[in-house]
Amino acid sequence: ENVSTKLIQVTGNTAIDALLWTLKRPGQLSPSVREFIQDQRLILVTAHRRESFGAGFEGICEGIQQAAKRFGACVVFPVHPNPQVREPVQRLLGKTPGILLCDPLPYPAFVEAMSRADVILTDSGGVQEEAPSLRKPILVMREKTERPEGIKAGYSKLVGTDAGKIARAVGAALRTGCTGRGKNPYGDGKAAVRVVKALEKKF
Repeated sequence: ENVSTKLIQVTGNTAIDALLWTLKRPGQLSPSVREFIQDQRLILVTAHRRESFGAGFEGICEGIQQAAKRFGACVVFPVHPNPQVREPVQRLLGKTPGILLCDPLPYPAFVEAMSRADVILTDSGGVQEEAPSLRKPILVMREKTERPEGIKAGYSKLVGTDAGKIARAVGAALRTGCTGRGKNPYGDGKAAVRVVKALEKKF
Protein backbone atom coordinates (compact mmCIF):
# COMPACT_ATOMS: atom_id res chain seq x y z
CA GLU A 1 0.00 0.00 0.00
CA ASN A 2 3.04 2.23 -0.58
CA VAL A 3 3.81 2.58 3.14
CA SER A 4 7.52 2.63 3.86
CA THR A 5 8.74 -0.40 5.80
CA LYS A 6 10.58 2.08 8.04
CA LEU A 7 7.18 3.20 9.33
CA ILE A 8 5.87 -0.31 10.08
CA GLN A 9 6.43 -2.02 13.42
CA VAL A 10 5.49 -5.73 13.47
CA THR A 11 4.14 -6.54 16.92
CA GLY A 12 2.06 -9.67 16.57
CA ASN A 13 -1.63 -9.85 17.37
CA THR A 14 -2.81 -8.57 20.76
CA ALA A 15 -5.53 -11.25 20.61
CA ILE A 16 -2.81 -13.78 21.43
CA ASP A 17 -1.91 -11.72 24.51
CA ALA A 18 -5.56 -11.95 25.58
CA LEU A 19 -5.68 -15.69 24.88
CA LEU A 20 -2.63 -16.48 27.00
CA TRP A 21 -3.87 -14.22 29.80
CA THR A 22 -7.27 -15.95 29.74
CA LEU A 23 -5.64 -19.38 29.90
CA LYS A 24 -4.51 -18.52 33.42
CA ARG A 25 -8.18 -18.47 34.50
CA PRO A 26 -9.20 -22.18 34.51
CA GLY A 27 -12.62 -23.52 35.39
CA GLN A 28 -14.68 -21.36 33.03
CA LEU A 29 -16.61 -24.17 31.30
CA SER A 30 -20.12 -24.77 32.60
CA PRO A 31 -20.65 -27.96 34.64
CA SER A 32 -22.97 -29.34 31.92
CA VAL A 33 -20.33 -29.00 29.19
CA ARG A 34 -17.62 -30.36 31.48
CA GLU A 35 -19.80 -33.34 32.39
CA PHE A 36 -20.53 -34.02 28.71
CA ILE A 37 -16.82 -34.06 27.81
CA GLN A 38 -15.52 -35.93 30.89
CA ASP A 39 -12.31 -37.71 29.81
CA GLN A 40 -13.27 -38.25 26.17
CA ARG A 41 -11.37 -36.98 23.18
CA LEU A 42 -12.93 -33.71 22.09
CA ILE A 43 -13.70 -32.23 18.68
CA LEU A 44 -14.56 -28.54 19.07
CA VAL A 45 -16.53 -26.93 16.23
CA THR A 46 -17.29 -23.36 15.21
CA ALA A 47 -18.97 -22.48 11.93
CA HIS A 48 -20.78 -19.36 10.78
CA ARG A 49 -19.50 -18.07 7.43
CA ARG A 50 -22.08 -16.87 4.92
CA GLU A 51 -20.21 -18.44 2.01
CA SER A 52 -21.16 -21.87 3.43
CA PHE A 53 -24.90 -21.21 3.84
CA GLY A 54 -26.96 -23.91 2.16
CA ALA A 55 -25.14 -26.90 0.72
CA GLY A 56 -21.92 -26.00 2.48
CA PHE A 57 -23.48 -26.26 5.92
CA GLU A 58 -25.17 -29.50 4.97
CA GLY A 59 -21.74 -30.92 4.12
CA ILE A 60 -20.20 -29.55 7.32
CA CYS A 61 -22.91 -31.15 9.44
CA GLU A 62 -22.67 -34.48 7.63
CA GLY A 63 -18.89 -34.50 8.06
CA ILE A 64 -19.19 -33.79 11.78
CA GLN A 65 -21.78 -36.54 12.13
CA GLN A 66 -19.54 -39.05 10.33
CA ALA A 67 -16.58 -38.12 12.52
CA ALA A 68 -18.60 -38.46 15.73
CA LYS A 69 -19.80 -41.92 14.75
CA ARG A 70 -16.49 -43.25 13.42
CA PHE A 71 -13.83 -42.04 15.84
CA GLY A 72 -15.37 -42.28 19.29
CA ALA A 73 -14.76 -38.64 20.13
CA CYS A 74 -17.34 -36.27 21.56
CA VAL A 75 -18.25 -33.08 19.71
CA VAL A 76 -19.01 -29.71 21.30
CA PHE A 77 -20.55 -27.27 18.82
CA PRO A 78 -21.44 -23.78 20.10
CA VAL A 79 -24.00 -22.82 17.46
CA HIS A 80 -24.10 -19.34 15.95
CA PRO A 81 -27.52 -17.67 16.37
CA ASN A 82 -27.98 -16.98 12.63
CA PRO A 83 -31.04 -19.02 11.50
CA GLN A 84 -29.20 -20.17 8.37
CA VAL A 85 -26.67 -21.82 10.67
CA ARG A 86 -29.01 -23.05 13.41
CA GLU A 87 -31.58 -24.68 11.13
CA PRO A 88 -29.30 -27.20 9.37
CA VAL A 89 -27.24 -27.80 12.51
CA GLN A 90 -30.27 -28.58 14.66
CA ARG A 91 -31.93 -30.62 11.92
CA LEU A 92 -28.92 -32.76 11.05
CA LEU A 93 -27.05 -32.99 14.36
CA GLY A 94 -29.65 -32.34 17.05
CA LYS A 95 -30.31 -36.01 17.76
CA THR A 96 -26.85 -37.45 17.09
CA PRO A 97 -25.32 -39.21 20.13
CA GLY A 98 -22.00 -37.79 21.21
CA ILE A 99 -22.70 -34.27 19.90
CA LEU A 100 -23.51 -31.38 22.22
CA LEU A 101 -25.08 -28.34 20.58
CA CYS A 102 -25.01 -25.29 22.82
CA ASP A 103 -25.25 -21.52 22.70
CA PRO A 104 -22.07 -19.57 21.91
CA LEU A 105 -19.67 -19.77 24.85
CA PRO A 106 -18.32 -16.76 26.74
CA TYR A 107 -14.73 -16.12 25.70
CA PRO A 108 -13.07 -17.58 28.84
CA ALA A 109 -15.14 -20.76 28.51
CA PHE A 110 -14.34 -21.02 24.80
CA VAL A 111 -10.62 -20.66 25.49
CA GLU A 112 -10.85 -23.50 28.01
CA ALA A 113 -12.71 -25.60 25.44
CA MET A 114 -9.97 -24.93 22.87
CA SER A 115 -7.30 -25.90 25.38
CA ARG A 116 -9.19 -29.13 26.11
CA ALA A 117 -9.85 -30.03 22.46
CA ASP A 118 -7.99 -32.70 20.51
CA VAL A 119 -9.10 -31.27 17.15
CA ILE A 120 -10.63 -27.92 16.25
CA LEU A 121 -12.96 -27.70 13.25
CA THR A 122 -13.61 -24.08 12.31
CA ASP A 123 -14.22 -21.49 9.63
CA SER A 124 -13.25 -18.68 12.01
CA GLY A 125 -10.30 -16.43 11.26
CA GLY A 126 -9.77 -15.65 14.93
CA VAL A 127 -9.61 -19.31 15.91
CA GLN A 128 -7.05 -19.92 13.15
CA GLU A 129 -4.83 -17.34 14.86
CA GLU A 130 -5.43 -18.44 18.45
CA ALA A 131 -5.27 -22.24 18.30
CA PRO A 132 -1.58 -22.51 17.26
CA SER A 133 -0.61 -21.09 20.66
CA LEU A 134 -2.41 -24.08 22.18
CA ARG A 135 -0.71 -26.48 19.72
CA LYS A 136 -4.02 -27.80 18.44
CA PRO A 137 -4.65 -29.21 14.94
CA ILE A 138 -6.96 -26.81 13.09
CA LEU A 139 -9.15 -28.04 10.24
CA VAL A 140 -10.44 -25.06 8.29
CA MET A 141 -13.84 -25.71 6.70
CA ARG A 142 -13.32 -23.29 3.82
CA GLU A 143 -11.93 -23.52 0.30
CA LYS A 144 -9.35 -20.80 0.95
CA THR A 145 -8.13 -18.69 3.84
CA GLU A 146 -6.61 -15.25 4.20
CA ARG A 147 -4.35 -16.70 6.93
CA PRO A 148 -1.89 -18.86 4.96
CA GLU A 149 0.82 -18.51 7.62
CA GLY A 150 -0.88 -21.10 9.80
CA ILE A 151 -1.05 -23.58 6.93
CA LYS A 152 2.59 -22.98 5.99
CA ALA A 153 3.63 -23.58 9.61
CA GLY A 154 1.69 -26.87 9.70
CA TYR A 155 -0.94 -25.86 12.23
CA SER A 156 -3.91 -25.50 9.87
CA LYS A 157 -5.28 -27.56 7.01
CA LEU A 158 -7.96 -26.54 4.51
CA VAL A 159 -10.65 -29.21 4.33
CA GLY A 160 -13.54 -27.37 2.62
CA THR A 161 -17.14 -28.39 3.25
CA ASP A 162 -17.17 -31.87 1.71
CA ALA A 163 -18.44 -34.33 4.34
CA GLY A 164 -16.09 -37.17 3.48
CA LYS A 165 -13.04 -34.93 3.38
CA ILE A 166 -13.91 -33.40 6.75
CA ALA A 167 -14.39 -36.80 8.41
CA ARG A 168 -11.13 -38.18 6.98
CA ALA A 169 -9.22 -35.10 8.09
CA VAL A 170 -10.62 -35.41 11.62
CA GLY A 171 -9.47 -39.04 11.77
CA ALA A 172 -5.99 -38.10 10.61
CA ALA A 173 -5.75 -35.21 13.08
CA LEU A 174 -6.84 -37.42 15.97
CA ARG A 175 -4.05 -39.85 15.04
CA THR A 176 -1.25 -37.35 14.50
CA GLY A 177 -2.14 -34.48 16.82
CA CYS A 178 -0.64 -31.07 16.14
CA THR A 179 1.94 -31.01 13.34
CA GLY A 180 2.72 -27.30 13.67
CA ARG A 181 6.34 -26.21 13.56
CA GLY A 182 7.76 -23.44 15.68
CA LYS A 183 5.94 -20.63 17.46
CA ASN A 184 2.50 -19.31 16.65
CA PRO A 185 3.06 -17.18 13.51
CA TYR A 186 0.43 -14.69 14.72
CA GLY A 187 2.02 -13.75 18.02
CA ASP A 188 3.78 -14.82 21.18
CA GLY A 189 1.72 -13.01 23.81
CA LYS A 190 3.96 -9.94 23.95
CA ALA A 191 2.36 -7.82 21.23
CA ALA A 192 1.01 -5.20 23.64
CA VAL A 193 4.49 -4.68 25.11
CA ARG A 194 5.87 -4.07 21.62
CA VAL A 195 3.03 -1.66 20.83
CA VAL A 196 3.79 0.40 23.93
CA LYS A 197 7.51 0.43 23.21
CA ALA A 198 6.89 1.53 19.60
CA LEU A 199 4.63 4.37 20.78
CA GLU A 200 7.14 5.48 23.38
CA LYS A 201 9.89 5.54 20.78
CA LYS A 202 7.72 7.44 18.31
CA PHE A 203 6.33 10.05 20.69
